[in-house]
Formats: sequence, structure tokens, C-alpha cells
Amino acid sequence: MGIALDLQPLLDHLRDVVVPDEMAGDEAVEAVKCALKLRHVIDHLAATLTGVLDRCGVAAAQGRTLRELLMSLGCAPSVAERMVRVGGALPLLPTLTAHARDGAISGEHVDAIVKGINHIRARSPGQVSEEARFRQVTDLLGQFFSGATPADIGNRARKLGNRAAAAEGGLPAAEDRSVNTLDHRVTSDGRLQVRADLDAEVGAKLVAAVEELSAPRPEPDGSPDTRSAARRRADALEAVLDFAARGGNIASAPRTQLLVTVPADTPDLAQLEFMGSISTATVERLTCDTALTTVVVDGEQVPLDMGREKRLFPPHLRKALYLRDQCCIKCGAPPGRTHAHHIVHWTHHGETSLSNGCLLCPACHANIHHDGWDVVMGLDRHPWLIPPAVVDPQRRPVPAYNRRTMRLDHAA
Repeated sequence: MGIALDLQPLLDHLRDVVVPDEMAGDEAVEAVKCALKLRHVIDHLAATLTGVLDRCGVAAAQGRTLRELLMSLGCAPSVAERMVRVGGALPLLPTLTAHARDGAISGEHVDAIVKGINHIRARSPGQVSEEARFRQVTDLLGQFFSGATPADIGNRARKLGNRAAAAEGGLPAAEDRSVNTLDHRVTSDGRLQVRADLDAEVGAKLVAAVEELSAPRPEPDGSPDTRSAARRRADALEAVLDFAARGGNIASAPRTQLLVTVPADTPDLAQLEFMGSISTATVERLTCDTALTTVVVDGEQVPLDMGREKRLFPPHLRKALYLRDQCCIKCGAPPGRTHAHHIVHWTHHGETSLSNGCLLCPACHANIHHDGWDVVMGLDRHPWLIPPAVVDPQRRPVPAYNRRTMRLDHAA
């Protein structure tokens, strides 16, 4: 608690600072400069402490990621990601650390340099030496002190990465698929924002597919297309996705399935998988042509019975398991890598139903069948694991992986 005790008087003092209603312009400028330097120092301190949290394994001991732990402490997701990234990198970047500790560089610029160094490392075919990393940090710090923005620093890092790749026989950036990225996030208003960084070949395929379908088309009355170019490209992307979902055969049924969850008591609060709440009108429109699986759930988000008696779990039951379990119930492996397991084995007259199924990855599936682990269905209608006595002599039930961060009564 030593550091916390040192910081508390400073926090109390800052809370007592009162900004007067009237200040001279020069005085206000100096006050803002001081406040920003304080912020830079605090950003550095928070990132450094995040690195300590990581090394101590605090988040893992609580069954969650470091990012999740920071978010529970009040961090916005993007800030938590930045603190994790910077906190892990600073021990290897002493020059950057010294400037950040002095408050000479903002947290955003520190993060830009860290991301830049990570990018250069990814572009380098071999191990980056300490001397080379020192030169790279010095170069990017020089950009900052010359007035560069975080985006400018990122662009400079890309150039340095290209140079490193070329010097060691690596691929030009335009041809290097190893640094391709595609990120997306759902905004607060339920829309999806997509950002991609693609090599020349994949980029050309995307542009060609979109451009072919985004040409202006006249309105029904013959007037020019009123859609903007950006809107036409978005419409073209939807057409590409629809075409891909049908495997290239526009007459076939879509292979890509959309999953809509409908609460039994409030059907107007339907949710589209990955995206969130949608209106009843949108549900009705989707059912016209899109391959759609509708799952009706109760108040605990458990799908109501959808079962048919077969030995193998049919697709609609697998979707229900995906919705309820979300991952391997033992280790958290993604659902696409899991098997559907009969809790009461088929050979022991167990039925193929949601209440008798759960998701297990191949390794955990073997644990259940061969290593003494058991699965039971809890009173909360979710699967629980019972470890063998060699793991826990009392064999206390453990919630499924996706439920372990929740505060649940042991209802198994």
C-alpha cells in the first residue's frame, strides 16, 4: 500500500485546486501546460502499474484478462488496451520510459511509439537487436519532438519497418500478408465500424469486387443515382457478402447463417448475433431471404427446448449450444473448435437435447471421458464441471468457462 499512500495526499491536494472564474490568458496557458504534464506523468504511472499487475498475475488469479480487470476499475476499453500494451513494452524501452516519466510526452504519443516499435519488429525477418531498437525509438521520439502527431509517428514507423524488411531480404510491405489486419467494432448506436490494412493482392481483390458492383445506377424515374460514392460502396459490400454466402450460386440458399435471439416474454427485444438489438421490422425483413435461425430464450438467456432425438447434435441444437455456452465450458476455446458432448452419454440412454449437451474442445472432451472430470446440469440450466478428486478432494462444482466471472450461487 506504500505507493497508494504516497499518491493519496497528491490526489487530495489536486481535488482542492479551484480554477478561478477569471484568469489572465498567460496564466491560463501555463496552468493548462502544467495540468497536461501532470496527466502525462499519471498516464505513465498507470501504464507502469499495469505492467506490474501483469507480472503479478492479478487478473489471471481472478479468472479474467488484464484488460477486463482494468475495465472493472473504470477504464474505457480503448484506454485499457493502451495501458496493457504500453505497460508490457516499457521495460524494453528505457529511453521512452525516461521521457514518459518526466511528463515530456503524452500517453497517446507513447502508445504510438510503442505500436510503431511493435510494427517494425513484425516487419523484421530476424530478431531486432537492442542497438537497432534504440535507434528506432530515438527516431520516433525525434518525430514527436518535431511536432508529429500519433498518426505521423505511425506512418514513420511503417517506413522504418519497410526499410528493415528490405535490408534483410524481407517482402515489400505491399506484398507482406503477415501484417494484414481486419478489425471491427460495434458502436454505441449498434452500427459496425470496419478497418482493414491489406496487402496489395487482397486489397486489389476487395477493390475490384466492390467497384464492380458500386457503379451509379439511375433512379426509377431515370434521374441520376442519389447515393454517395461511399454509400454505393457499402451497398456493393453487402452484395459481395450475399454472393459469398451462396457459394457463388445466386440461386442457392445462403450458407452463412444469421442468428437472431428472441426473448420469450419480450419478442420486441430481439438481438442479432454480433450486433445487438434490432427492431421487429428488421427481423421480418431478414426472414424474407436471409438464412436465419431464430432462437427463443427465457429470462436467463437459456434457449427453450429445440431438440430432436438423434445421436449427433443437429445444426439447430449446435447453434443453441453456441449461444448458451459461447466456448468450451472447461478451457474457453472458441466454439468453432468444440465438440457437442452428451452430459449423460448416449450409450447410457442420454438424449440429444440442449439440456443434455455442452461444448467441449477435443482436449477437454478427452478429460471428461478419460480423466475423471464430470459435467452436470445446474439448477441455473447451465453446465457445471466437477473436477476429479486429484484436482479437488472435495470435488466442488465449477461454473462453465463463460460464467466464471459472474457472481453465481453454487446452484449445481
